[in-house]
Amino acid sequence: MAAHRRTRQRSIGGNTARTAVTIALAGAATATAFDGVGHADPQLSPTQVKAKVDTLYKEAEVATEKYNGAEEKAKTAEKHLRTLRDEAARKEDRLNSAREALGSMAAAQYRSGGIDPAVQLALSDDPDRYLDGAAFAERVGTRQSAAVAGVRKQLREIEQLRGAAHVELTSLKARQAELKRQKKTITGKLEAARGLLARLSPAERTQYAEQSGADGQQRASRSSTRGPAPATAAKTGTSGASGASATKTAPNSRAAAAVAFAYAKLGSPYVWGATGPNAFDCSGLTQAAYRSAGVSLPRTTYAQINAGQRVTRSELQPGDLVFFYSGISHVGIYVGDGQMIHAPNPSAPVRLAPIDQMPFAGATRVV
Repeated sequence: MAAHRRTRQRSIGGNTARTAVTIALAGAATATAFDGVGHADPQLSPTQVKAKVDTLYKEAEVATEKYNGAEEKAKTAEKHLRTLRDEAARKEDRLNSAREALGSMAAAQYRSGGIDPAVQLALSDDPDRYLDGAAFAERVGTRQSAAVAGVRKQLREIEQLRGAAHVELTSLKARQAELKRQKKTITGKLEAARGLLARLSPAERTQYAEQSGADGQQRASRSSTRGPAPATAAKTGTSGASGASATKTAPNSRAAAAVAFAYAKLGSPYVWGATGPNAFDCSGLTQAAYRSAGVSLPRTTYAQINAGQRVTRSELQPGDLVFFYSGISHVGIYVGDGQMIHAPNPSAPVRLAPIDQMPFAGATRVV
């Protein structure tokens, strides 16, 4: 048993280093499947842990945007389903009234000595089948024929509505199943990331948090020529002079309002699927910022990039939406001086950061 006990941590160099890195990378490749559940190689270095956690966060964000899209479509399907059911209920009320009118005709004919076949519809358990007789229209009066034709039309309309509602219900169930799948993916990857971070010492976790959040803010601060340090703004939750400068240079009042909102939310926590008022994911922050300016943006990054006029990186102005990664899986609000405000991931709150921190994919000006 003693042969398996490590008594001290040896420094790694030469061939030993290459061997250790090979083992670590092999563990990294197999530790986590698509659903984010797995066990990390205990030999991973802090740098490798950081890289793997960053990858898990990115994959979780991709799944989050898919979740957001499925949720938006599920809400639309649910709303449409309610509309169809309400319309069907109204038509059924009108159908009942029409059948009652035909019943009154039948009662009057009965009192006069007989029941006309034309109005036996009101007494039938299956009026649609009863109406199939071709000779029916020839044996009824003009008024009764029109009334029965109206009933037939209403029956067809109700059946069409019920068919459409069934299709919409099927769509809604599919969207709900997709929500469950994406939620499982997201939570699995976030749990895997937390497990990896738990392997680090408290000092290493602090260092990772600083690299993920504060260091990015400090780099953004150094690239800025106006206003106080962004980290100060994040702590106070106010925009400060840099926020005021950004809103002044925004191309229009809507963009200025969105930038002001983003500055006011600095320091708010990242929560996947959140759209405010106190927590956000990346597209939730941009949607909430423009909602505060009276502009309705789509829910996902994939849709938001097409929600305005495309602009190049050299044309960026405060308020523009900036997108990252080839899959358009991340978005922030440009605030000038090469900086943006965004909701990065669970390791860091809403913050100010340089746009060159991530692979730039495009930009849109909301109009």
